[in-house]
Amino acid sequence: MPRINSEKFYTSAIEMHGTSPQGVNWASKENQLLRFSAILELLPQDLSSYSVADAGCGFGDLHTYMNKKRRTPKEYIGIDSLLDMYSIASDNTGCEIIIADITKDELPNADYYLCSGALNVLTKFETHQFIQNCYNSSKCGFIFNALHGDKESETYNYLTRRDIETIAQELNVGKIIFESGYLEDDITVAFIR
Repeated sequence: MPRINSEKFYTSAIEMHGTSPQGVNWASKENQLLRFSAILELLPQDLSSYSVADAGCGFGDLHTYMNKKRRTPKEYIGIDSLLDMYSIASDNTGCEIIIADITKDELPNADYYLCSGALNVLTKFETHQFIQNCYNSSKCGFIFNALHGDKESETYNYLTRRDIETIAQELNVGKIIFESGYLEDDITVAFIR
C-alpha cells in the first residue's frame, strides 16, 4: 500500500488547485521546473530519435516542458495510475497515455524512462518495485528525482544515496549519476545501462 491514499491525495489537490503544479502537489511551479530541468540535463541533447516514457506523468507537464525547451522526443508515452491524470494528460499532450500501476504492471518498452515526483508518496518497498520496473522497461536508462535524505515522514518518502546505490547494485546498473543542489532535500538520479 502507498504511504497514503494517492487517489485522495491527488484528487483533493486537483479540486483545490486545478491543473496547476499545485494540483499534482508540487510546492510551486518553480520547484516543478527545477526538477524537470535536472532531468533534462541527464538526457541526450537531441531526443528526436528516442522514445520516452513518463512514469507518473500527472497532467503531462514534463511533455509540455520538453516541447518548450525544444527537446521533444521521437515518442512520448505517459503512464499514471489515476483516471483523472489519464484524462487530463491525454488532452494536454495528444500522446499515448496508459493507466497502470507502475509498481507491478507490465510496462511498454522505451529508450528512456523518466519520473518526476511520483516516488514521493510510496513506501520503500514500492519505490524499489517502481524503480526496478521502470529500469527493466528502459533500453538506455531511467532518470528520476526523489526527496533526498534520511528524514521520517508520515506522508513523504525520502531516499538516501545509500538507498539508491543499493537498488542500483541489485539491478546491475551500468552507471549512476547524481545531481543535487538545485533544491533542498531533492536529488535527481540517472541509472544508465
